[in-house]
Amino acid sequence: MNAPPGPGTAPTHSGASKRVARLDALRGLAVIGIAWMNVYAFALPLQAYYNPAAFGMESASDRFVWLASFVFVEDKFRTLFAMLFGAGCLILLEKHTQHPLRAHTARMAVLFLIGLAHSILLASNDVLRAYAMAGLALPMLYGLSSFALYCVSIGLIAVHVGAGIIVFGGATLDYFAGLSGTDAALFAERNFGRDPGAIEYALRLGQESFADRVMRRAVSIPAQLTSVASSLPLNLAAMALGMGLWRDAMLAGKWRVFMMQRLAAACALVALPALFALGWWVSAEGFPGALVGAGALILSAPFDMLLGLAYALLVMALLREDGRLTRALAAAGRLSLTNYIATSAAFACIFASWGLGFFGNVSRSQAFALSFVPIIAMLVWSPLWLSRFPTGPIEWLWRFVSRRVAGTAT
Repeated sequence: MNAPPGPGTAPTHSGASKRVARLDALRGLAVIGIAWMNVYAFALPLQAYYNPAAFGMESASDRFVWLASFVFVEDKFRTLFAMLFGAGCLILLEKHTQHPLRAHTARMAVLFLIGLAHSILLASNDVLRAYAMAGLALPMLYGLSSFALYCVSIGLIAVHVGAGIIVFGGATLDYFAGLSGTDAALFAERNFGRDPGAIEYALRLGQESFADRVMRRAVSIPAQLTSVASSLPLNLAAMALGMGLWRDAMLAGKWRVFMMQRLAAACALVALPALFALGWWVSAEGFPGALVGAGALILSAPFDMLLGLAYALLVMALLREDGRLTRALAAAGRLSLTNYIATSAAFACIFASWGLGFFGNVSRSQAFALSFVPIIAMLVWSPLWLSRFPTGPIEWLWRFVSRRVAGTAT
């Protein structure tokens, strides 16, 4: 049984039957990188996900971990995951000769339901719902050339940044004008800053029982979807980029190594100075909510995309198709959807009140260290599972239910 495209599979190129191991490895690396950031959503109050000064910054090592995460991790691996999702969806659309749109729509609907369950039971920052919603637009991009897909990606990034400036611009202007009591300034400080009441409320939420969590999250589904919708241009930009890279054969490993290394270096030379400067600016200002939110969600977005692209290029250029590291990462990548959700389950067991209850009791650097628990687990269990089964359990469920919904045989 073949694994479905998107999270959890590496499609082959131009009808070839052989898997691209480096593409599987790239997906495995993306899941690991997402775990490095998701741990903060489970371990610390929500303001601390972006703002180290809000909670958990107890030493210089915590500040260093924040800066390293901001520059090298935050949203880079989400971008990578979305790029591969877009490439996988393109392969699915190419593969289906009968009813491709019906099959694709069914897969997005089932993925949305998986993500909804994931968001209610485990992860407040689930990305699968956003991928499913953005994925519905991908058939409209199917007939575009790689160059056109790159232009769409750039345009969507511009939309995201422009809309973000409109949303956050008021709070940022109020901050520099010394106005702290406006609605925009209060919103920014409560969600991205150090407002004591907001942090106390977030700490209470992190200590709620499983039943209370499920009830609260189920009731707030409409508000969640509004928040998810705001991320659609950014996710669709990454998916369009992934479709273009597949259509250009880069993700199939067809580019010359020198070309990939050179382009990766160019992307990094643009992205890294900008990200370091942005991190220094926010830190030097004392981590005010208005700047933290604008910097993390809006101003860093183009550079996050560039660095995510650099990572993809370097993996395809430097890893050997049959190397040991490639095989280890590829096993995790072939089960990436299962590993993504299993990571949330592991974090819940460590941090939630119905688990070990470590939420709010660790520093930022300690939380980062604990992120390696599910990472090591996925690197160990993934090859063992694949030695007996051809695909992951949630990948299989996704494909099985989608086939039944669509009424197709593939």
